[in-house]
Amino acid sequence: MAKARTVVLEVAGREVVITNPDKIFFSTGQTKLDLVRYYAAVAEGALRGVAGRPIVLKRYVEGAEREPFFQKRAPEEHPEWVETVELRFPSGRTAREIVVRDAAQLLWIVNLGCIDLNPHPVRADDLEHPDELRVDLDPGPGVSWDDVRRVARLVRDVLDEHDLRGWPKTSGSRGMHINVRIERRWSFDQVRRAALALAREVERRAPERATSQWWKEERHGVFLDYNQNAKDRTVASAWSVRPTPDARVSMPLEWDEVASCDPAAFTLATAPARFAERGDASAGIDAAAGSLDRLLELSAAQEAAGLRDAPWPPHYKKHGDEPTRVAPSRRKAAGANERGRGRRQTTQPLITVAKAEHKADALAGLERWKVRHPAAAARLQEDDILVDSMRGRSTTWTRIRINLRHVSEGERPAEEPPTPDYDPWRGSKLGPRGSRAPKTRSSS
Repeated sequence: MAKARTVVLEVAGREVVITNPDKIFFSTGQTKLDLVRYYAAVAEGALRGVAGRPIVLKRYVEGAEREPFFQKRAPEEHPEWVETVELRFPSGRTAREIVVRDAAQLLWIVNLGCIDLNPHPVRADDLEHPDELRVDLDPGPGVSWDDVRRVARLVRDVLDEHDLRGWPKTSGSRGMHINVRIERRWSFDQVRRAALALAREVERRAPERATSQWWKEERHGVFLDYNQNAKDRTVASAWSVRPTPDARVSMPLEWDEVASCDPAAFTLATAPARFAERGDASAGIDAAAGSLDRLLELSAAQEAAGLRDAPWPPHYKKHGDEPTRVAPSRRKAAGANERGRGRRQTTQPLITVAKAEHKADALAGLERWKVRHPAAAARLQEDDILVDSMRGRSTTWTRIRINLRHVSEGERPAEEPPTPDYDPWRGSKLGPRGSRAPKTRSSS
């Protein structure tokens, strides 16, 4: 059998071996070696977002169109010049994760199949005090790119008023990210509180476009995902290539570009030329660390006005002033207990129609449901279909739910067993709350 071809690159004074360099990684025909060469070309910018930070390995070993798997723990076999650091997760478990500091280490993890880069918001020398608050603007179904840009500019205004500078970038998908460099003085919980206060203030100013509601069935417009600032969450960093058919890039922008930019213009093929011509729009971020004091004052004022904590992600410990961690549509038994506590009561008629290992299979299940129930399907609006990326043991899977709010009560189909009905824990002794370190999903 012929030995598989390898390529050896000289980077940062080291030799980095690239295995299977000709493997097609994107439907446009770009290969693994093309991806590696991209990161070599923009290494200065890419390293600004990841250098000195522990990083979750999100490995697309079969290319962008196949499901990735998440690897928190550094591979047991790695070069002696690849650094690791031990993290402790909310579950209490620990793992040693890769820390990237130079271009050679960067290309080494790209060779593992990492298309995008997913660093934690802390540095390896202080794992308990983030130096970055991350604003993740996640548009719902049918939300326009113009609305995303409008909300981004409103985030900028609120940050400016609270003595902080935001550094915008496209997400590489449908949304935008705004990174805020902060002094390393606050805990993860305090940074999350500040992010929640920011999200609520943006929602107050533009309730028709922005939302801070955690449950998808209560959202509209652009969701400001404050929970991306909870400990153990990661977001794709600047200059990351995203696993899209066109190999789109999460591109740092100047604020005067936000109003007119087209995220489709920034790809693996085009971004290196932009970097060579214009450099990195976020080059000054490390010199702009600010204080969270004023956002935390805003948080305290919101709490004094009656706004309690907002829901945390499922696998985090329950917090004292957190509302019930149950979706509004399932809040039946809890309803009596909630009354009298000042919480808004919401009930949405949601049904689950598909649970699948692969998104395409779940979408096929949705189409079969529409064929069985054409009258109800005709009444659905775009944001009535909730496509959820769920955490499995080492990969994500897809659940699709339908909100029947626009179907009259007497015409709503009864909930049926989902087809397909995938269970990632079937046959495993570890349930979804088992003993393994929680998996991290990067943002859109």
